[in-house]
Amino acid sequence: MSESQNIKSVLTEDRVFPQSAAFVSQARLDADRLAALHAAAARDHVGFWGDLAKKELGWQTPFTRVLDDSQAPNYRWFTDGKLNASANCLDRHLGARGDKLAIRFEGEKGDTRNYTYRQLHAEVCRVANALKALGIGKGDRVVIYMPMVPEAVMAMQACARIGAIHSIVFGGFSSTALKDRIEDAGARLLITADGGHRGGQIVELKRAADDALAQGCKTLDKVLVLKRTGHDVAFDARRDVWWHEIVPKQSERCDPQWVESEHPLFLLYTSGSTGKPKGIQHSTGGYLLGAMTTCQWVFDLRDDDVFWCTADVGWITGHSYVCYGPLACGATILMYEGAPTVPDAGRFWKIAQDHGVTIFYTAPTAIRALMRLGDDWPKRYDLSKLRLLGSVGEPINPEAWMWYHKVIGKEQLPIVDTWWQTETGSIMISPIPGAVPTKPGSCTKPLPGIAVEVVDEAGDVLTGKDAGGYLVITKPWPSMLRTIWNDNERYLKTYWGQFSNRYYVAGDSTHRDEDGYYWIMGRIDDVLNVSGHRLGTMEIESALVSHPAVAEAAVVGRPHEIKGESVFAFVICRGERPRGAEAEQLAKTLRDHVGREIGALAKPDEIRFADNLPKTRSGKIMRRLLRSIAKGEEITQDVSTLENPAIVKQLAGQD
Repeated sequence: MSESQNIKSVLTEDRVFPQSAAFVSQARLDADRLAALHAAAARDHVGFWGDLAKKELGWQTPFTRVLDDSQAPNYRWFTDGKLNASANCLDRHLGARGDKLAIRFEGEKGDTRNYTYRQLHAEVCRVANALKALGIGKGDRVVIYMPMVPEAVMAMQACARIGAIHSIVFGGFSSTALKDRIEDAGARLLITADGGHRGGQIVELKRAADDALAQGCKTLDKVLVLKRTGHDVAFDARRDVWWHEIVPKQSERCDPQWVESEHPLFLLYTSGSTGKPKGIQHSTGGYLLGAMTTCQWVFDLRDDDVFWCTADVGWITGHSYVCYGPLACGATILMYEGAPTVPDAGRFWKIAQDHGVTIFYTAPTAIRALMRLGDDWPKRYDLSKLRLLGSVGEPINPEAWMWYHKVIGKEQLPIVDTWWQTETGSIMISPIPGAVPTKPGSCTKPLPGIAVEVVDEAGDVLTGKDAGGYLVITKPWPSMLRTIWNDNERYLKTYWGQFSNRYYVAGDSTHRDEDGYYWIMGRIDDVLNVSGHRLGTMEIESALVSHPAVAEAAVVGRPHEIKGESVFAFVICRGERPRGAEAEQLAKTLRDHVGREIGALAKPDEIRFADNLPKTRSGKIMRRLLRSIAKGEEITQDVSTLENPAIVKQLAGQD
């Protein structure tokens, strides 16, 4: 990669925050223990993971072979071992932790429920027996389309218990998206609810499910329906079965189905660059090992923690750090059904106070949204039990990191800024809170056993300081995706083809600084080529948000006949949206600010102000939509999954 092709880091961030001595003194991993883990992985990569699998997981049939790379890059781990994911999450705790709370739940309307490990085990067994009564067995696919309630976790665990393969479809997705996923998976059963509570409204899940089934879904036999909201819904007695009529009458004992380590635990669909969903397939043994060990290392889990990952189970974060990882570790998890600002902007902080949350793991977009609402809201609540904060889903800009650090963490709590993907299954790069000093905006260093490099466009490893290029993973790891469901050719091409199967290509651009810290600069597709210089969008966004007038920003490229691409910024202000001359003056101020922060090259050519960015209900910004708007293209994407579909006209300059 030539100098002009190298992806430039234009973000300057020199602040370093060591962890407090009090935290380090009680941490699961300190610097010495972390160094020992890294050394063990460097000496024997395969043996390192084999030893962890024997230590951490309960095997019905112990494995004798750790890694099968005979069909690489379709890697297979612990192939001759047998286990069950649900037994590892529930049964193993019944002796020592049977009466410990496994789930604390709060609904948007304020209703609460608690389940001990013994109670959760009994409920999961009942659901598993209900699934068997409906004809579901090992290898069958079950699609789950539910609100964020304990029954969603019960359904996941029940599928795992009988060897069925679950595929969760996020409750904010449209009926068409649901139909596509049911058909691609060849699902025999759909588990849904009459509806869910979100933003003060009822989410019409059953209606969307009925619409999806009216469009096709020939493989589907039955629909299991949870009564959550109690409002009237259509009910087809030939196909639909009420949860409350079949589950409670089942036995609370269901022996786990022992499955091969490589047996698929779940499929999770993620959109590719073409918009066609990909069914990411994860195994049982390797996935569970990654989710469990990263929970211990990254979150420093203790037996008295209350762990709140705010992600919906419809996303990989909810799989790994709500349903599987924390429960395998015997933790108490918190689940919340609704929106973070209902009935007001203090809801998250009130929940943390009322339930004694000690670990809080959320997305940068949520942090920025809460930051925008002001410091007074969190100050109204007692957050003294918090001891660790986390960030997930996208790079966190330094301004939001510092707010999180000062206002929520009181400048005392570690922040674990984690990088990973649906495809990786578990966290790959993150600070270890008892061992690694943090830098605002950096996910710091790879975890033990994770081999990461920065390469140029030819696939050559960049070894110098300030290396910027493609983020790749050079050695297999247990929680990695196994294939794309029914499309292994797409798996090989998407994740391995660019560099002739040498590396897993994450699709992200990164910068590694002189301390070996990694800074994620955005998707490779989002890298801008401005006058021959390749710039990461995240850094320009960070510069914009560092201005006191700005709450959020999203940057995309627009074709430019001279520069190749120009920088187009969508900006959300802390106060009212500026208009007319006020908007023109603020746009000039922000361009000058970006110029001072990171250089004239990165100045946005156009800044468009709006009330909000186009986000899904999970908080993910639909950047493909923004790119189309910046280019002046007709909007053809499905916007029904947006939290705020009406914002599209405003972003397009029509309001």
